[in-house]
Amino acid sequence: MYKKCIKRLLDILISLVVIIVLSPVYLFTAIAIRLDSKGPVIFKQTRLGLHHKEFTLLKFRSMVVNAEHTGSGVYSNDHDSRLTKVGKIIRKTSIDELPQAINILKGDMSLIGPRPPLTYHPWPLNQYTPEQLHMFDVRPGITGWAQVNGRKTVEWNERIKLNNWYVDHCSFLLDVKIFFMTIAGVLTNADNENIGETVKKKD
Repeated sequence: MYKKCIKRLLDILISLVVIIVLSPVYLFTAIAIRLDSKGPVIFKQTRLGLHHKEFTLLKFRSMVVNAEHTGSGVYSNDHDSRLTKVGKIIRKTSIDELPQAINILKGDMSLIGPRPPLTYHPWPLNQYTPEQLHMFDVRPGITGWAQVNGRKTVEWNERIKLNNWYVDHCSFLLDVKIFFMTIAGVLTNADNENIGETVKKKD
């Protein structure tokens, strides 16, 4: 009941509140990005969502245009030359994730759930095992169980196992726990920097 109905209702209400209450933050961030560097305010990227269907994930742009095709690809850290001045700030504070409230409102995402992977990373969809595909049985989230248990430092096979555990144990109380653990992580900037490639040969 919670996973199918109540969770979605809460997502709609929370995303609406976030968009309305934080509208000044949205506006200020958009202006800052425009003044800081050339390119669009919003960064769009294709990700895998519920039932591994593709959707367009929204973020405030924190890097120079076409950053994915230069430098270290999908991996970045605080010293990445592709990050703009404003980008460094919004990355550290996770403000770059705020446009995903629109993804939640549209039904692409949930507040809590597995982070949606890229279509090609950590590996193409046809290389996921049947067990790993289980993580796509719920809507992806802005934050999730894997994010509060290592975030960017966790190797992808282990990350998917954590995601699958969440799918099997999803509940209101677990989501509340993850929410407050995420707030603590954002305030301390814990595990928010890639320490190297986190993909190894699958188990």
